[in-house]
Amino acid sequence: MAQTSSPQAAYQLPRAVHSVLTDIVPVGTKFWMAAGERGHILQSLDGQVWQQMPVPLQSNLNSIYFTDETHGWAVGHDASILYSGDGGASWQIQQYLPELDKPLFDIYFKDPQHGIAVGAYGMFYRTSDAGKTWVNEFHLELASEDDQQLLAELKETDPEGFAAEMSSVLPHFNRLYADGTTLYLVGEAGFFAKSQDFGLTWQRQAEFYNGSLFGITRTKALSLIAVGLRGHVFRSTDQGLSWQQITVPSPSTLNSVINDEQGRVYLLGNAGTLLFSDDDGQTFAAMNQQDGKAILNAVVIADQLVLATETGIKTIQLKESKAL
Repeated sequence: MAQTSSPQAAYQLPRAVHSVLTDIVPVGTKFWMAAGERGHILQSLDGQVWQQMPVPLQSNLNSIYFTDETHGWAVGHDASILYSGDGGASWQIQQYLPELDKPLFDIYFKDPQHGIAVGAYGMFYRTSDAGKTWVNEFHLELASEDDQQLLAELKETDPEGFAAEMSSVLPHFNRLYADGTTLYLVGEAGFFAKSQDFGLTWQRQAEFYNGSLFGITRTKALSLIAVGLRGHVFRSTDQGLSWQQITVPSPSTLNSVINDEQGRVYLLGNAGTLLFSDDDGQTFAAMNQQDGKAILNAVVIADQLVLATETGIKTIQLKESKAL
């Protein structure tokens, strides 16, 4: 299929720090990077002052990841993958497929050479050469048992139908999370899977929720916390074999879950939802933001919680928040 358009460089805007930002990450101990709408990527040396970096496309970006203080990637709409080899100062396009009309939602590298990018409708790309080439993979084991059976029948009787079904049978893959040698993948309609060989093979796990999951993390006390639609929160203390639903004081969709060095767990969601737990995710209290703007992700920098929100970067003093 021919490419339908050429990428255009992101506009350099004085108020880019106040635009929709979807992800924020620490890069080593020296700086932080954030990414968001219209190809915006920003860098900060202190978590307070942010500078927009030049980016060669305007696609909305959903995730950014650095393996070290030099090598970084970002993914987003148009199945776009960007690469930086100079600590985020400049970016090059490794993949841009607007004709697919599908977004990539997350990216993870286990080292500067080997990475995986995932997204809508089961999109799954792998690189073994730092992104010089990205190979599309289809993992049948990530489909439901019924769909696996359907695909097996179509492969024998209807090759065209088989090819069409392959492009739609898998759910949206929303988030990758690495916990040691275990790689977790969560997504649409309660999808939950894990891999012990960096995604070469997967074990789809039993569904514990029929709505979409958008985030997962391992706490400092080694529990797993997963979050999703309409304030749904789940906790596992046995490597994801069983899950307990946790009641939280908000019905808003939760976009991400993070934790800090002290073991505090933070849930970040729509409508200004910001929840925290001091007991390893067993209970949560609210310190919701009155502006009501969606919080997409966050990082803890010293005694501050720095949020990536639909109105840009926002900073909260944690010493003050503990009293809320």
